[in-house]
Amino acid sequence: MAVMAGALALVLTPALRAGTLNTDVIGLFPQSVGEFAYADMKKAQEYKWFPQLEQQILPARFRQFTTFLKSAGIDPNTQVEDLAFGTIPASGKDPEEVLGVAEGEFQPSASEAYLKRLKLPTRKVHGYTLYAFGSGASPYDIFFFFLDSNTAVFGQGDAIEKMLAVRFEGDPSLLANNTLYPLINQVNGQGLLWAVLDQHYTKLGLQQMLPEVASAKQSTVLFQQIHAMIISVDTSSGVRTRFRAVCGSPDVANNLAALLQAGILYRRYQVSQSNPELAKMLGQAQVSPSGNQLDLSIDLSQSELIKLIEQHTFEVKM
Repeated sequence: MAVMAGALALVLTPALRAGTLNTDVIGLFPQSVGEFAYADMKKAQEYKWFPQLEQQILPARFRQFTTFLKSAGIDPNTQVEDLAFGTIPASGKDPEEVLGVAEGEFQPSASEAYLKRLKLPTRKVHGYTLYAFGSGASPYDIFFFFLDSNTAVFGQGDAIEKMLAVRFEGDPSLLANNTLYPLINQVNGQGLLWAVLDQHYTKLGLQQMLPEVASAKQSTVLFQQIHAMIISVDTSSGVRTRFRAVCGSPDVANNLAALLQAGILYRRYQVSQSNPELAKMLGQAQVSPSGNQLDLSIDLSQSELIKLIEQHTFEVKM
């Protein structure tokens, strides 16, 4: 959920060029991923306000993990060029898992030597040593390792094992996910950050953005007929954030449009006094159904985005 909140916040970041992710990286992720996102970190660092936004959207656990990486000579702010991450939904007794791949220029030998000196808990998988950020015993602990000198991997240990099973044991990858991969092909190259969500994570995303919509009586049945969502940014003129919902029929798209418009209006009224900049942003939202799809778009200038950051609009409360 924290990663989802981060993705929805980062999507407001303006881009200088479209971010495109290599198919080889996409193919590292297991087929079971339900949410997948990409960030062009190299371009993001060109904005002076980005570190402030980053501090707001990263949960405390990941801020601590970033500090830990810096101590090992790995600076995400300068060495990471591209970041992809996926979320594997909970299944049975298995909790939700986060899996990330960072591409850049690293020095694995020096970093691993430092990590060994710390005598951190480790796990061996397919010849790789996974270093734990935590006790290594909790299913929520983050593990970290280098796949090669240009690729670093982080996430829960079980999620990493699933990734390595894709690479070495022939398990199906995200490329075989018939729901998400076609959407990835549509959005890949469309912005500094883009994301695709399956039905489960689309529902969670709508609940986070507009809880009033989720609590409406008609939303339960309606949400079951929303198959997926694409998030992207268009910077050809200002900053346009687009959320595209893929629905089961044109009627579903039209009903969702009416529900979103009512929810946005109510949310705008709620924050009109406490956060007028957010209210202004919501006032610029445009909801447009087209066939079985629905677009929710918001136009912002960089100065408006900075004001929203200064109001801690995107701060993750966890």
